[in-house]
Amino acid sequence: MAVTHAASSLGDGIRVALSDSFGDEITVGEPRQLTGGASRQIWAVDVRGVDGQSQDVVLRRDPPGHGDADRMRAEVACLRAASAVGVPVPTVLASGDTAPGIDAPYLVMDMIVGESIPRKLQRDSEFDEVRTHLADAMGYVLGQIHRADTGTLGMLDAGDPLDAIEAVYRDLEQPRPAVEVGLRWLRENRPARRPNALVHGDFRLGNVLVDGGGIRGVLDWELAHLGDPIEDLGWLCVRAWRFGAEPPVAGIGTREQLLDGYERAAGIRPSEAELHWWEAYGTLRWLVLSQFQSQRHLSGAENSIELAAIGRRVCESEYDLLLILGLLDNIDPSPDVAVPSVHDRPSLSEILELVTGTLRDDVAPVLDGAHERERYLLRICVNLLGIAGRELSAGDRTGEVTELLAALDCTSEADLADRIRTGAVSYADTAVRQLISTAVLTRLRVANPRHVLRPSQT
Repeated sequence: MAVTHAASSLGDGIRVALSDSFGDEITVGEPRQLTGGASRQIWAVDVRGVDGQSQDVVLRRDPPGHGDADRMRAEVACLRAASAVGVPVPTVLASGDTAPGIDAPYLVMDMIVGESIPRKLQRDSEFDEVRTHLADAMGYVLGQIHRADTGTLGMLDAGDPLDAIEAVYRDLEQPRPAVEVGLRWLRENRPARRPNALVHGDFRLGNVLVDGGGIRGVLDWELAHLGDPIEDLGWLCVRAWRFGAEPPVAGIGTREQLLDGYERAAGIRPSEAELHWWEAYGTLRWLVLSQFQSQRHLSGAENSIELAAIGRRVCESEYDLLLILGLLDNIDPSPDVAVPSVHDRPSLSEILELVTGTLRDDVAPVLDGAHERERYLLRICVNLLGIAGRELSAGDRTGEVTELLAALDCTSEADLADRIRTGAVSYADTAVRQLISTAVLTRLRVANPRHVLRPSQT
């Protein structure tokens, strides 16, 4: 795991923060910043008591100067409420709005050892046995979370999640027909709302720690809120969190296993229709959040190749949303037309393919664990080069979409999106379905053709 080193003042701040739990005579090693923190920094540090016994602890803090004390206090409250009902979570050892040397809202907790990388959990032989019951175990843990006492959690948001994600989408001012279809379908088919419970908000592989015995810890409570508990189950079933694997629950199990575990812990079992609605909502939510993340780069607010690359993945969620709503028409693309070129071979698309293959097969494998970040960025570059090569090979298919738009008297996809929103056209109309499917599949077959399911898989 990649680490960086901090000034000693951070270690001093951690030592003072932990004095109530460990006493004044503890010594603290040099903090090591761990990779993986998105909006918050994560530091590991070795703490040694006067008896010579050592313990690894973890500091989570907001970036200095950009703190949200209310949100950090809420995360601490969630961890304690979840722990009280048996949810495996790190023990909070210290927390505060700030401290000398830490200089931001923070919490310190014990370190739980386990694996969180989805592809390892899905494929590595050491997890073969635990995979047979991991979906059930995830359902059981969610049932425990939803039984937590919310009496101390009044600081959490408790609004309508569909209203909230629509507000994010509207603020982007990037109308998309697939999103408008999703919003209308969700409002027309919404199930009765269950009583508010503690909702984790981002429960999926990557945010749980697992070993050969099962789930050892539930992490990252930043998005926790009060709401309909089935939201967490639907989010776990979103196709994006399968990471290419086929089983519908996190790529490791079935919905029946998930619901079996959940029913044992929570005493309720949502219907297939209810779970389906929340899975559709989760897919729409990830679609909009992907738009939001890419816009952070495209607007100039944050220069990031990672965020930029997400912009080409929005069509994956468009496809998934149409698929789960039963509104996807599998349109075959028009045949490629070879365009003569004055240039010698290798062609531009062939050059991109050669460079992509060299970086992927010859350069990436020689980077060791000390270059984890560089390997990650290299994978992004390889993916973007692949997209560029496929787009060149496919040619510009904008004309196909333009013709379908013209048949509906629409000037653009944004125009069609507005008409779906106002009800001027129906998303169930055959011509509308064909147009949206054609546009989404055209984008997806360039961005990530492996994401398109075979007929036998749908």
